[in-house]
Amino acid sequence: MINNKKLKAVAFGEVLWDIFGNEKKIGGAPLNVALRMKSLGADVNMISCVGNDMDGEAIIAEVKRLGLDTDTILTSDDFPTGLVNVTLDESKSATYEILYPSAWDKIIPNDTARKSVQEADVLIYGSLVCRDEVSRQALEELLITNAYKVFDVNLRKPHYTYEILQQLMQSADFIKFNDEEITEISQALNSPFHTLEENMNFICSLTNAKAICVTKGKDGALLLWDKNLYSNSGYTIKVADTVGAGDSFLGALVTSLLTGKEPQVALNFACATGALVAGSDGANPEIPLVAIDDLINKN
Repeated sequence: MINNKKLKAVAFGEVLWDIFGNEKKIGGAPLNVALRMKSLGADVNMISCVGNDMDGEAIIAEVKRLGLDTDTILTSDDFPTGLVNVTLDESKSATYEILYPSAWDKIIPNDTARKSVQEADVLIYGSLVCRDEVSRQALEELLITNAYKVFDVNLRKPHYTYEILQQLMQSADFIKFNDEEITEISQALNSPFHTLEENMNFICSLTNAKAICVTKGKDGALLLWDKNLYSNSGYTIKVADTVGAGDSFLGALVTSLLTGKEPQVALNFACATGALVAGSDGANPEIPLVAIDDLINKN
């Protein structure tokens, strides 16, 4: 827990453009987490890579506008800026076509990036960036740090293997899944259990993680923290699209927990934040604190 100073965070992984038909919106799960943490007062760096192209220039400009330092977002002459084709179903849930290779598959940290991780309180990383060996090796190097390590599981077929997921879980202090992800991974690891709570404890028994969170979409989330289980049953909201809702949830939860909020208070705040993002277009809408408080108080 970080007391009496600004939380310093680093996110490692993909920055890209989410393409909704004819419209582009900035995204990438680690960037979405970073931007939400920034909006809540954390000092955040983003380690990634964009192409030497117009899409890359636009991402750098947008990240600067949103208040993040871009010294640790590298530029590649050999690979294009990441693009993801997003399709929304009738319930506004998203599926993704993630183009490969992209510049963020080829992240090679510079000295500024390495220094930012060594000085950070928390390092956030996900599974998607490890689909390519170059970025995976970079992450393995950066995970040798005293920072609190948060692993955001993002299963995007065919971009993962259980072997690599196990390695990433072993490095984490905190792991975030959705309900389908923890069920799939637990079954792959031969869990004898069926409930989310049982599998949360099962994952803890196999890894070094001391905290696990499982999101359940509109039905809220579970948090295992300091061997206690906390739950939130979700907040009712009209969904615009689900893109980035889980990322903002994680950013809000980690920021709250590591700055000393009580676990139940932190979980309620995170669930309300995620719900409001789902009720807005795109992954990174501006969400006023008063709107979060209002949604919590209404429920």
